[in-house]
Amino acid sequence: MKFHSVKAQFVARLSDIYGAEEALALFYIAFEQLTGHRRSQFLVIQDQDADAKMINDLDAVLAGLEQQQPIQHLLGTAHFYGHNFLVNPSVLIPRPETEELVDWIITTCKALHAIDANMLDIGTGSGCIAITLKIHLTNSDVTALDTSSDALSVAKQNAINNHAEITTIHADILHFESDRQYDIIVSNPPYVRELEKADMQHQVLAHEPHLALFVSNEDPLIFYKAIADFALSSLREKGLLFFEINEYLGADTRAMLHKKGFGRVELRKDMQGKDRMILAARS
Repeated sequence: MKFHSVKAQFVARLSDIYGAEEALALFYIAFEQLTGHRRSQFLVIQDQDADAKMINDLDAVLAGLEQQQPIQHLLGTAHFYGHNFLVNPSVLIPRPETEELVDWIITTCKALHAIDANMLDIGTGSGCIAITLKIHLTNSDVTALDTSSDALSVAKQNAINNHAEITTIHADILHFESDRQYDIIVSNPPYVRELEKADMQHQVLAHEPHLALFVSNEDPLIFYKAIADFALSSLREKGLLFFEINEYLGADTRAMLHKKGFGRVELRKDMQGKDRMILAARS
């Protein structure tokens, strides 16, 4: 079967579920991963025969997509900030807004000439934040913490695959103490309230870890407050705390950080215009 016919069948089978545009995007993600070719090369090879293994692999991906499984889980990998990360149901799939947070940290560190900073990533999951920081700030000392041993196993393998030397800690931040001092603490903790579940995609609810997603309606900032308290004792003077946040709780998060005594607190929007990340400086 020619590549163009493979593409046409793939898109046709998924269009009713995802829409034609997203179905085409999913095809190209699978095409790039399974063939090693870039999307731009498809026109060059579209009249060539696809080999049997590629067709079988694509059929397996297609079957999973018809069950609304995340394509990243089906392929076993996700792209983040130009790098590949293993993912499975034990960890959240890296998202574009988290890339924006990482970019903010890297830009800030370079502007402050803090390229050898001691950094702690709390709730590391796949390790995408910690590992990307280590890759782009090679002289930094990066530690990644998570309460899930399964997530830490994924993070460790991703560190090996990306040739990034990081330290990992298995701990619950709600009960964690440390004598070490850090220049940067970053976290993308659980922040989705139970009341927001109804607005979430089936793919996320069915296939991503609820431990890393949800908090109670009554205390949605529970992790932010605990991490802020930890940061007040574990950040060096003028150290920086970065959070990814719930778009609906930006003002609440900022007020909480001010109340706890942080100096400069900066709330920043993502590319969609949503309150998505915040920086707090220890006085």
